[in-house]
Amino acid sequence: MTTYSLLILPGDGIGPEVMAEVRKVIGWFEKSRGLSFDVSEDLVGGAAYDKYGKPLADETMAKAQAVDAVLLGAVGGPKYDNLDFSVKPERGLLRLRKEMDLFANLRPAQCFDALADFSSLKREVVAGLDILIVRELTSGVYFGEPRGIHADDNNPDNEGGRVGVNTQRYTSGEIRRVARSAFELARKRSNRVCSMEKANVMESGILWREEVQWVHDNEYPDVELSHMYADNGAMQLVRNPRQFDVIVTDNLFGDILSDAAAMLTGSLGMLPSASLGAPMANGRPKALYEPVHGSAPDIAGQGKANPIACILSFAMCLRYSFGLGAEADLLEKAVERVLADGVRTGDLMGAEGGKPVSTAEMGDHIVAALSAL
Repeated sequence: MTTYSLLILPGDGIGPEVMAEVRKVIGWFEKSRGLSFDVSEDLVGGAAYDKYGKPLADETMAKAQAVDAVLLGAVGGPKYDNLDFSVKPERGLLRLRKEMDLFANLRPAQCFDALADFSSLKREVVAGLDILIVRELTSGVYFGEPRGIHADDNNPDNEGGRVGVNTQRYTSGEIRRVARSAFELARKRSNRVCSMEKANVMESGILWREEVQWVHDNEYPDVELSHMYADNGAMQLVRNPRQFDVIVTDNLFGDILSDAAAMLTGSLGMLPSASLGAPMANGRPKALYEPVHGSAPDIAGQGKANPIACILSFAMCLRYSFGLGAEADLLEKAVERVLADGVRTGDLMGAEGGKPVSTAEMGDHIVAALSAL
């Protein structure tokens, strides 16, 4: 029997609560489907800072490098707002992404029919929505050098006397590898990729467009490819989002566009993500899975958090790390059934009112639906 190794990093705020419901789902698959998981747990973010004095201990980083996949809850909270930038909780997450070289961030935006009325757009615009945004994650303006804030001594007209610098930098290889990820994923979906950049005003955008086109022409000519300026892409996401299948874009634009797409679905509590790297010796990609939502410290410990995004992140783990597509489909269908039955956490309560279920109760309903399917 194959045993799948998984490192769980619950993190801060509601992270431990939603991760407890993933534990229930893992237990169901072990008991009911005969799967074997080697699950370990450690700290990240503020919880790690409290114990280790840093947002990610070296020993934890080593564990993350050794397992088949990492599942993370959330990091951050007001308790840590005044820490030095180098030890803020978010630095732990960024270290995981950088040192594991997780260059392709997958952010699905899927609108379940039962929740179509929760979107900020009309039902007829978002019903049936199923977009996958592939964001380059380890380069671009968030990592480029030079960067920083320094004195602008040579410019007497600069009131305040300082300048802030961030560098947008991409290599051909960085663009090509994330483009390949997008084309591979598109082949398993509707076979369409839209690449977004700002080639009209940025040299890095020109390089991005040329390299994505090169990968298409030389390696994936069977996949339909289109190009779009990122600002137009943002407009099209709120005008006609169903025109898209897979969107591939750089780190900065991907950050913005994926958050815009997230709101089309009605709730951040519903959205999972995956960050994938190069294959390891066993053929599985380096991988980190996490819900899109934050640590929500205002509701932490109250049983109000929606665990669905974290549970769906585990479904992505089943599909992309463990090759268990049928099991991933089953888990996603269980979530869909629970929502169709009207089960809701507080963030999903509509105008009709009713009593929301707790975080633990939502997990129990999903496990029950798994057994019923």
